[in-house]
Formats: sequence, C-alpha cells, structure tokens
Amino acid sequence: MTINQAFDLLKDAGGIRAARIITDNVKYLPWWRVKIFAYKLRHGMPIAKIIHQKWFYGLPFYTNSKTLDPRPDTETLVAAVITDNPQKPRILDLGTGTGCIIAAIIKNIYGASGIGVDYSYGALRVARRNIKTLNLTERIKIIRGSFANKKLTTEKFDVIVSNPPYIAYGDTRMNDGAMHDPKCALYAKNNGLSAYEQIAINAKNWLKPNGRIYLEIGAGQKTSVKKIFSSNGWKFVRDEKDLSGIVRVLIFTI
Repeated sequence: MTINQAFDLLKDAGGIRAARIITDNVKYLPWWRVKIFAYKLRHGMPIAKIIHQKWFYGLPFYTNSKTLDPRPDTETLVAAVITDNPQKPRILDLGTGTGCIIAAIIKNIYGASGIGVDYSYGALRVARRNIKTLNLTERIKIIRGSFANKKLTTEKFDVIVSNPPYIAYGDTRMNDGAMHDPKCALYAKNNGLSAYEQIAINAKNWLKPNGRIYLEIGAGQKTSVKKIFSSNGWKFVRDEKDLSGIVRVLIFTI
C-alpha cells in the first residue's frame, strides 16, 4: 500500500485532518495496520488514542486508554499558573493523568518542581513515561494517592492544581470519543461535583499560607464550585475563560 492509498483510506474513514496526522506521525503503515486505523476512526476513536500521542502546550505526550487525552481547554489552567508564579513554586497536581499539566507548568517556570498524584496504576505508568521522556524526573515525582485522603502528603505546596472528573453521570452531551477515556477520570457523583467537595475539604492541609489552588471546571459549574469552596473556608481570587469564552478555571486561596 502506497502512502497515497493509505491517506485516501484514512480520509474516507476519519477525514483529511485525521489522515494527515496519522500519515505524518506513524512511520510503519502496511495495509493491515491502515485498515485497523480506519476501523478505529469509523468507530469514533480519537486520533491521539490511535497514534498514542497528543501535543499539549507545545509538548508531546504519550497517551492511551488509561488516561484522558490532553485537551486545549486545559491549557487555560496551565497558563493561569504560569502567569501567577514566575519562579520556583512547589506544585501539587491532583489527578495527574498523563502528567501533562504539571509537566507543562514546570517546563515553563524557572526552578519549579512538584508532585503529580493519581490513583490509577495505568495513569501512573503513563505519567512516569512522559516525565522521563521530557527529562523532568529530577523535578517531578509521580506518586499513587487520592485527593479524598487528607493524609495524602505532609508537605505543603505553593500551588495546587487539578483537573478532576466533573461530568455528571448520564450527561448526554458526551461525544463518541469519551467512550475511549477512563470513566473514573470523567465522571463524578453529585451531578459532577463530588471531586470538588473532596478537594475543598482536604486541600487546605497541603497548601502553604498565601498559596493558591487552580481548578478546571466544566461549563456552567462556576456558581456550584464557588459555593463548595466558600463553604469550606476558601477565598475566591478570580476565574479564567478558555478560548471559547467559557469560564474554565477557578482560583482560590485560604
């Protein structure tokens, strides 16, 4: 199969963009592999899950079925942290997944270091692989743990950052691509708010005085999440909108 034949088959299955990304990034494309890729595209598998790579904040990240693919909306979260913390913050990333958030932050702040936490063994393997590939093993440690555990760490950090699961069970707005993501990284109880409730209760144990927590939220969740954090003694600092004009990040301090 020629590269043009592979491109045409992939284009028919998933469009020109998908065909271009796959043919540009996958070197070995025998006919049988192209047909597998085409089948996956027809069944809604995201391109990143097919080629196991997604760019985020100018950096390449390995991804698979054990993690969410890094998403452009989450770059708003990273940008907010970088803007507020010019040098040497100590960062805690709750629910690190691929490690893309903490890696992008630490790559862009002089002297920054931190810890990425996830409960999923599969996600931990992915995060450690990415941290190693990006030459950040001296600056980022990946550990297993849960933000539901107030004894997660005895260390206190300058910055806490999190993109927790925030989709309500039964939300019919989810696209086919979400079928290939781990459910534990997408969905949360209490109409998508239970992770924020756990973080609001426990994260004060891990933040330095005058430190800040940066949270990604779902569309329309600002009022609910602000109420959860305010009722647990947090002070609202500001919000940040993504490129679509949707409030995507909330920032609090204690």
